[in-house]
Amino acid sequence: MTVETKLPYDKEYIEQFSKERNEPAWMLELRVQALEQADTLELPKPDKTKIGKWNFTEFKHTATGEEITSLNQLPTEIQEFLDQDNLPENLIIQRNHSIAHSKLSKDLQDKGVIFTDIFTALQKHEDLVKKFYMKDAVAVDEHRLTALHAALMNGGVFVYIPKNVIIEAPLQTIFWQEDPEVAMFNHVLVVADEGSSLTYVENYFSHNAKEATVANIVTEVIAHDNAKISFGAVDNFAAGTTAYNNRRGVAYRDATIDWALGQMNDGNTVSENITFLMGENSLSNAKTVSVGRGKQTQNFTAKIVHHGKNSEGYILQHGVMKDKATSIFNGIGKIEHGASKANAEQESRVLMLSDKARGDANPILLIDEDDVTAGHAASVGRVDPLQLYYLMSRGITKDEAERLIIHGFLAPVVNQLPIEAVKNQLTQVIERKVY
Repeated sequence: MTVETKLPYDKEYIEQFSKERNEPAWMLELRVQALEQADTLELPKPDKTKIGKWNFTEFKHTATGEEITSLNQLPTEIQEFLDQDNLPENLIIQRNHSIAHSKLSKDLQDKGVIFTDIFTALQKHEDLVKKFYMKDAVAVDEHRLTALHAALMNGGVFVYIPKNVIIEAPLQTIFWQEDPEVAMFNHVLVVADEGSSLTYVENYFSHNAKEATVANIVTEVIAHDNAKISFGAVDNFAAGTTAYNNRRGVAYRDATIDWALGQMNDGNTVSENITFLMGENSLSNAKTVSVGRGKQTQNFTAKIVHHGKNSEGYILQHGVMKDKATSIFNGIGKIEHGASKANAEQESRVLMLSDKARGDANPILLIDEDDVTAGHAASVGRVDPLQLYYLMSRGITKDEAERLIIHGFLAPVVNQLPIEAVKNQLTQVIERKVY
């Protein structure tokens, strides 16, 4: 049964939106076809979470943002994502749907690195974008939300690292939802060619505690043979944003995709992080932390699918729940037939701080091959009284002892973020959400 929900924008609007941005004909065609599909496709059905009444259609689709001449013009909350003593050489700031700041070092430009907003990429690097955009990682017609994303995409970035280029300094993007009613239909496309390596970090931030809007975000990360991608993120949408965040990775032979995700939204959230290990000896480490509070409902799925022989996938999910928050943590390791010698490991831990909070940890192993290794662990519980007693016996107050335990519980993921300022900001967000 399809969901009877009126689409927020029609074909004429989509055509005009695409024309104003001088998009190539294939992108316009993709948008129009996606809109038609969205009218018939159902919403996704995340396990144990009913999203039929969530707001995915009430929002303002466009809003501009002024450029900034200095990073000091940014709000304090945004500046905290930046290392003030060592400002990043490679940084894009998207303010609503406009680029407020864009910088790529000359050295990387000379090496052929592309780091730009998605609309500039469509004009200047059309063939590259077309080759990967919603092809290998995310399909337009998976469900209504992917189709709506394809039809209404209104921002994002494109990253391309040429063959054998090794980038030491991280590339960082800050997506700032300044207008409290505007929606983000961001598309992030990161491609590492053979033998290349990069670290990419993104931050999402909004102010809309009461105004209702939507974040429908699709990220595609492609690591070709012997490439390595380290992907870090902190999602921090305010309570008024209903978020659907779909991050997908495809790793080919001897390639690595590592994820370190801080999922700190205050509104209802569905988050998918799925990696396809296509090549032999491919590897992925998927690490996520989240904090739920208030009455929000969240559903997190971390999944690694093994196609290549000797592929390795490790999932680590840690969540903290308080107040009346409800969260589902699905960890899925799938080994396809033919992926011999693959190793799928996962661990999901949920820490409960309130009697009325609810957290479910669901470990799932789907094995279609005999000669493999697989394992899982899951737990849901309260702060360990023995740990609490140990700290308090050394003169630490109960509140401070509990705080230290929580930070230690989340540290395995927090410490993986590759930019110190972002790591510190995530720590501060955790502090604000827990206390």
